[in-house]
Amino acid sequence: MKNLKIIATTSFGLEAIVKKELLDLGYKDLEVCDGKVAFIGTTQDIVRTNLWLRSADRILLELGEFKALSFEELFEKTKALPWEKWITIDGKFTVTGKSVKSKLYSVPDCQAIVKKAVVEKLKSKYHVDWFSETGPEYTIQVSILKDIASLTIDTTGVGLHKRGYRLKSVEAPLKETLAAALIQISYWNKNRILYDFFCGSGTIPIEAALIGKNIAPGLNRTFVSMDWPQISKDIWKKEKTAAFKAIDQNIKLNIKAYDIDSEAISIAKENALEAGVDDCISFEVKDATKISIKEAYGILITNPPYGERIGEKKEIIKLYQSLGKIFEKEPTWSLYFLTSVEKFESYFGKKANKKRKLYNGRIKVDYYQYFGPKPSN
Repeated sequence: MKNLKIIATTSFGLEAIVKKELLDLGYKDLEVCDGKVAFIGTTQDIVRTNLWLRSADRILLELGEFKALSFEELFEKTKALPWEKWITIDGKFTVTGKSVKSKLYSVPDCQAIVKKAVVEKLKSKYHVDWFSETGPEYTIQVSILKDIASLTIDTTGVGLHKRGYRLKSVEAPLKETLAAALIQISYWNKNRILYDFFCGSGTIPIEAALIGKNIAPGLNRTFVSMDWPQISKDIWKKEKTAAFKAIDQNIKLNIKAYDIDSEAISIAKENALEAGVDDCISFEVKDATKISIKEAYGILITNPPYGERIGEKKEIIKLYQSLGKIFEKEPTWSLYFLTSVEKFESYFGKKANKKRKLYNGRIKVDYYQYFGPKPSN
């Protein structure tokens, strides 16, 4: 199918990163809004973006967008959409929803109206009064913003951050999609050394290795739309084969990951092995304040402790001050810290070149970026 409106949803603050990813994949005429980037494509593009996008949350297929000021209007306009082109006679479908600054503010009522409208449309098209719901799964989302309703079907299933390599994790792990975004925002590339002083379960170094080796992040997982008859098995096979061929098997990456917790390092090693990048990352149990730096022009991308628990604030301040003293002696390094601590710059002892507001789960954080000079040839 062609001329489909495809939407890549994003976390707040990552829209520009996902836009760049789509541009790098060859897509044009992108429409960027809060929390999403949309474009016109085909069923093949649904497959490709699910496989390749690193910082997007999920890929949605938009069935329609319209103004809805009453439940009757929502019902009739939903029913008019071509649901039978996607949902099979035995399809199992659910409806999720959200409403912001709209007259139709009751999300449960909106979900019920949309469900009823879709059922009525399918009944009339398939000439049946009952559906077995034993076939492919479809999740419909009704999203109403300022009285404009957008009706989409989720093509991803489990969110894109679930790469499939994280068999275990530490407490409060960094999402894979956010980690990938932090790397793409930074100055790091596959030819430069990368450090992570607080690697936890290894998300940042693993995502960097996937980028460095050009491994599609969705290559080793499944998607709900793989069971849809509208997207042929041949398309999935073709795109996965192309992704496998695109992997750089010969690249030598220099990524060093540390954590004071030996269990975290053990978990990180297992996850790296599962991701197929264990040969690219050097893991070591070490206190961040005791790591000796020997290289020039290095890059540090890290998610240090925030000190969210009572009594931890003094320790966090001391830690950030120690990091400041370490890197005071390393003027050629580029440094990237993700933290919710608002006075980070004061404790670190230096104002960041750039600060970006993001969200780590539900925690509001800032990404502090310190730019070092480019390496000399």
